[in-house]
Parts: sequence; structure tokens; C-alpha cells
Amino acid sequence: MPLLAFFFLPHFFFAKSSSHLVPALYVFGDSIVDSGNNDFLNTSSKVNYKPYGIDFPAGPTGRFSNGNTFAEFLAQYLGLPFAPPYLGLSEDQKSEIITGMNYASGSSGILRKTGSAIGMNLALQIQIELFQETVKHYLPKNFKTNDELSNYLSKSIFVVVTGNNDYLNNYLQPARYNSSSLYGPVEFSSFLLKEFKQGLQDIYNLGARKFLVFNIGPIGCTPALLYSLNLTSGCAENLNQLVSLYNEGLPNMLQELSDSLNGSSFVLGKFYEVSYDLNQNPYKNGFTNRSSCCVVNHATTQCLQDVSPCMDRATHIYWDGFHPSQQASFMFATGCFFGTTQCTPLNILELTQRH
Repeated sequence: MPLLAFFFLPHFFFAKSSSHLVPALYVFGDSIVDSGNNDFLNTSSKVNYKPYGIDFPAGPTGRFSNGNTFAEFLAQYLGLPFAPPYLGLSEDQKSEIITGMNYASGSSGILRKTGSAIGMNLALQIQIELFQETVKHYLPKNFKTNDELSNYLSKSIFVVVTGNNDYLNNYLQPARYNSSSLYGPVEFSSFLLKEFKQGLQDIYNLGARKFLVFNIGPIGCTPALLYSLNLTSGCAENLNQLVSLYNEGLPNMLQELSDSLNGSSFVLGKFYEVSYDLNQNPYKNGFTNRSSCCVVNHATTQCLQDVSPCMDRATHIYWDGFHPSQQASFMFATGCFFGTTQCTPLNILELTQRH
């Protein structure tokens, strides 16, 4: 699709977003899509301060971005309100909201231990338990029959963005976690995929049918790791190769689930490929800068509090040491929704039309 067409499509869709394409959007994962859950946890992995949210109408909300994450752009394209952070909701709100919720948690991963050295987080299994609470306790108050609830869940979209921290905040930190002494790289990727497969099956068993699952990004290209390795250009390809072992096994795992779970559709979000291409060819996509937009605290890889960030935020791929800028998230969400290469074998617009 020509770039010019991509430019006009979002404006057309955002303008028409008074009617929604699906009943709800449910979000699971890590800080790439956390909308503020970590604000309610005892952890250093939280960003409820400026300059985070500098381009978000409500200011700092706990999103690891200068503005919207991928999840907010996807909600806009679907004609839905932003999925609120589950931990920030009252009992009444949990009982009333039927347009989706966000369970994602910064520093979390597939494994329970991941990220635990920097404080609490909602590991994927805990996120699934919170979704189970939603399905069993809160959602039934809004539907007359179980069939109505099942129909609603089967048409909703479930985004899962996880695995990044199982490397960044686990396997690659041998002083804090023992996973690299227990597993070689190939064994670890297989272990992660096995655990993740069970997690996706659990979400399916609670009623989900339409999934968008991200692979792991090119962690060796992130400003934080380039800084820690004293690299001034290129990417740390040995780290990219490490996560590629997981990424190479993910499509087969999703295909196995698709074949065995009746009525399911699994879309693969090629976060690695898109991000790697952005890093190699930033100018092609309208970006000019691979460095962090905000001034980073290298101990945490997060923005220094109340320090002014760059002015040209739309030209930066990265907002802080690890997280995409709002512009990069917008580019990926747009390609995933309308395009043919960033999300396969269907784009999200096609996924909404699946019966």
C-alpha cells in the first residue's frame, strides 16, 4: 500500500470511530502496552512523572511513552475507548466496563520471576488470573445469558505483548536471576514458548478467540543496551540473535494453537522485523534519530524526572532507553491494522471481520 494511502486512512478511521468494529479490546503484556497498572505496585518500574505523557492529554499516566502506546492507537482504530489499567479501577467500574481492560505490567514477562528484582509486577499468569476474575465475576453482570457473554468474548480482540523482559530482566542478568545457568539459549527459548503456549490456551479457555501476539523486539538495537555495551552505531547482533531463537519458534507455536483450538484466529505482530527495519533505515520511515528522546537515567533506563525531552519527538524511534516513541507506535499500529507485512497472516481490520 502506498505511503500516501497510509497517511489518509488513519484520519478517515479516527473520524468514523463513533461506531466500534469489535465489542472490546483486552490487553496483556509488558511496558510496551502498560497503561498504568504499575502505578499501583511497589516497583521502580513505574513512570507516573514528567516528561512521560508530555504528548498525552492527561499527562503522565504510567504509560511508558511520550503519548499513546500501540494499544491506544489500536483502540482508536477499533472505535473503542482506551482500555483502562485494571488495577486502577473501582469495583463499580470493573462491573460496568465492557469495552475492554488492560492488564499489562511494566517489567513483567512470561515467567513469574521475570522483573522481580526491581519490584512487583503482574506476570502473565497473574494477568490471566485477573482476566478470569473479569470473566467470572464482573462481565456476567452485563449479559443476560452465558451465550451472550461467550459471543461478546469471541468477537473481542486480545493483544498479548510479552517475552521482552524474560531476556532483558531475567536471562541477561545472571547476577539477579539463575535462568542462564539452568538453560542454554535454545533451551530457554523453548521453555518460554512452552509456558507462553499454555498461557494463550488459558486465555482461549476463558472465551477469547481473536488474538494478536507480538514477537520480541530487537533488544540489541535499543539505546539502553547500546549505551551499556559502549556501542555508538549499529546493533548488538548477538543479543538480537538470542531473541531470534524465540521469534523463530513463535509462528509454529501459534499455528499449533490455531489448528487445535476450535474457532481461534492468531495474528502474529512482527515487532522485531518492523523495529529492526526502523533502526536500519530510519529515514525511509520519516525518522532521523535512533537515540532516546528524553534524558535517560542509565541506572533505570527510564527518563530523568522533570528534565525536558527533545523537541522533535516525531523523528525519534525511541522515547527512553527501551520504549518506542508515540510516532513509532503509531506507525506500527497503522501498518498492523491496514497493511500486509507487519501483522500476518491477517491484518487487524481483517481479523475484526472473521466469524
